[in-house]
Amino acid sequence: MNVNFEYYKIFYYVAKYCNFTRAAHTLGNSQPNITRAMNCLEQQLHCTLFVRTNRGIQLTPEGEKLYIHVSAAMSQLLAAEEELIDSTGMSHGSISIGATETALNIFLLDKLKDFHMDYPGIRLKIYNHSTPQAVDAVKSGKIDFAVVTTPVEVEAPLKQIRLQSFREILVGGKTFTALGSQELSLTELRDYPLICLGRETMTFQFYHKLFLAYGIDLMPDTEAATTDQILPLVKCELGLAFLPEPMAEESIRKREIVQIQLRESIPERNVCMVYDSRHPLNVAARELKSLILKATEG
Repeated sequence: MNVNFEYYKIFYYVAKYCNFTRAAHTLGNSQPNITRAMNCLEQQLHCTLFVRTNRGIQLTPEGEKLYIHVSAAMSQLLAAEEELIDSTGMSHGSISIGATETALNIFLLDKLKDFHMDYPGIRLKIYNHSTPQAVDAVKSGKIDFAVVTTPVEVEAPLKQIRLQSFREILVGGKTFTALGSQELSLTELRDYPLICLGRETMTFQFYHKLFLAYGIDLMPDTEAATTDQILPLVKCELGLAFLPEPMAEESIRKREIVQIQLRESIPERNVCMVYDSRHPLNVAARELKSLILKATEG
């Protein structure tokens, strides 16, 4: 059956309002044209869709059946239109980001604050991921891009951009204050309880590789699920830990923890952005990505 789909759109509004005049006004058309279109639809479907009453028009049983299907289709189309409008503007829309806690705390939070101040209508969905989880989420298209910490392994079409470098320092609670005036070696750390992230994280792999380079097997006494858990564990005197310097400096200043000097140098790490070069971003995600990259220039 070759029915003009415009007729179904007109039928939707006539049936929704039970009024030809109001439907015509909504569609920016004239009542005679609306009436003519509905007559044509009835002729093509070989059934009566409307009956006139003292109160206006009323759907016939056939009209009711048709409206159920047409209204469902129109709801989907209108939702799609709204979604497309949101994705091409900056007043509405959403961005999905995967972020490790370290990257979020020492780099991303300030950028998100600036972006939200400029575009309060954009919804931000931040997922707490480990680096491998974030990379997988980018690969599967579940998020627009990720901001993570090295080491990170990506393969084409994924790409990574270095955003900011950072160093980690060794810290302990107040009971280790005496160590603050000393210099320890990695080998000597075996004599103290050590706190580290779980073995499934890239941070653990980073330190495992570092310790092995000096012939030491990394055997932490406490494994934390997230970076944010480490500082409270240190304050509770569960052991020594490596923390990004920006995350530890306030507690050091308040004398809640103490920095311990190491004889060996801890290699520098980086905060990186990971994205899929084949995955098109909506306007809002492109703007946030641009803001983040501009913040690293110079």
